[in-house]
Formats: sequence, structure tokens, C-alpha cells
Amino acid sequence: MALGLLLFGAAPLAVTAFPQQAVSDTHMSQVEEPAAAEEPTEVGQPGAEELTEVEQPTAATEQSIAEIAAGDENFEILTAAIEAAGLTEALSNPELSVTVFAPTDEAFEALPEGTLDTLLLPENRDQLAQILSYHVLDGEVLSTDLASGEVDTLAGAPITVVVSEEAVTINEANVVATDIEASNGVIHVIDSVLLPM
Repeated sequence: MALGLLLFGAAPLAVTAFPQQAVSDTHMSQVEEPAAAEEPTEVGQPGAEELTEVEQPTAATEQSIAEIAAGDENFEILTAAIEAAGLTEALSNPELSVTVFAPTDEAFEALPEGTLDTLLLPENRDQLAQILSYHVLDGEVLSTDLASGEVDTLAGAPITVVVSEEAVTINEANVVATDIEASNGVIHVIDSVLLPM
């Protein structure tokens, strides 16, 4: 099933506060916001012990979700899966507005042996597209908009979001980086592959 056909029927998320994180140009490093200070501090300056030097993504909003994934070495398997499922064009569509919970290569490698190879076979294209669609929400949902509860995915099955002071989880996957903005949505990085029940 094509991702473009799955854009209808997703439920909106409730709004709650969640601290934003900056990401590097490889989209994987995260930074905690520093404690409130009277004047901004710079890395290497007194009072900057909690900061980590990170470069902001350049022109990320000019790239599509598919282009960002293809350009990041942590998403090589995800990119191959997107291509095998025939979703590259959909995730490159500038008219699209989605949120993707993107598993890292390590997340895919943690699947039971043989699972990934089987999913990447041409005869399993529809099943792979369904699994990838389970990682996608209709509309752009920034980390500040995430709230605990069930949310429908483009696969038609809900995911469970849990927001706490310590972490955000999607089903059992930890969100490890947030708010990688693309021209057609936003990416949040997760450490496990989500599988529909």
C-alpha cells in the first residue's frame, strides 16, 4: 500500500511540554537545554559545563524526509527499506506533511536473525510498507507536541506514546533524538523497530 494512500484518518495528538533537543548535522547527537541563565553561555566559557558543542543542521528543511535519511549513515538500512517498499517517492513528496519515528541501523540489526532479509525481498514489499507506515503519523508533530496516549499511524494501527520527565517512548522504543525538520515533515529517531501487533 502506498504511503500517499495512507494519509487519511490519522488522529491528532494532544499537546504537552517536552524539552526540545538540538541535533547535529548527522542528525544523531542530542543536547540538553542548559539551565536558565541571565546571559547566554558559549561552549568553553564559564557556566557552559552542561552544554555540548553541536552544529545545527544546514538546509535540513530544504531536504525531504527521504533525502535526510539517505544522507545519514545511521539510516542506511532504513533507506534501503524505504526503497524496497517503494516509498521513496512518497517520502520525497513536498506536498506531504508527516512525522516519522526513524529506527537507526542498530535498531534494524537487533531484529531476530533473518527478519530484515526476509522483509527486503520483493515478494514482501506490501508487508514492509505496512511496517514502515506504522512508524509514520499524519502531520508534523514536534517533540513539544508529544503527549502520552495512543495515536493512530498511517498503517491504521495505533502506537503508544509515553512522555515522562526522563524519556519519551513509542511502544517500547526510546526516542533518542528529536525534531529533525524536513521539507515535508519531521523525524524523531528511535532505538527499536516498531512492529504492528
